[in-house]
Amino acid sequence: MKQTLQQLLREVQACQICAAHLPNAPRPVLVARKTARLLIIGQAPGRKVHATGIPWNDPSGDRLRQWLAVERQLFYSHPAIAIMPMGFCYPGTGSSGDLPPRKECAEQWHQRVLKQLPNLQSVLLIGQYAQRHYLDVKGQTLADTVKKWQQYAPYYWPLPHPSPRNRLWMKKNPWFERDVVPELRKSLQSVLK
Repeated sequence: MKQTLQQLLREVQACQICAAHLPNAPRPVLVARKTARLLIIGQAPGRKVHATGIPWNDPSGDRLRQWLAVERQLFYSHPAIAIMPMGFCYPGTGSSGDLPPRKECAEQWHQRVLKQLPNLQSVLLIGQYAQRHYLDVKGQTLADTVKKWQQYAPYYWPLPHPSPRNRLWMKKNPWFERDVVPELRKSLQSVLK
């Protein structure tokens, strides 16, 4: 019998694969809808997102929504938007911020979730972890990959992480918000109609 999206999401919510490596009990955070045409793949939930269970519910999410020109309420309720991080649970904090996403999630769940999203037209790959997993970018810097966005668009959109910690990157790379963000918005108009 073929698994439904709802059955798969219940299985994901019960996941304990990397529980022994997490600072808190597992709390997978993702949003998937059969009607999704846009998939946002980020890194992993931060502390605030773990506490609320709401993806991108932090300053990074505010900036992401600004890039997309999508209001907060619409971001969470739009039937065309799905959200799946590389690691579904908060990985903990290291010496320079949150730890990398656990690899188990992408290996165990990504392809199974993607099979349940047959209408995808665009995938935002936010940060190096998502880009390395989905694109052939070995040896490239984040800036190199994002500069080559036209090679991947309109299906894949490699983006920097919108974290306030990336202020320096944004300052060094003003072309991103000046040139890429307007093109992303234009492309997503038809996807989010």
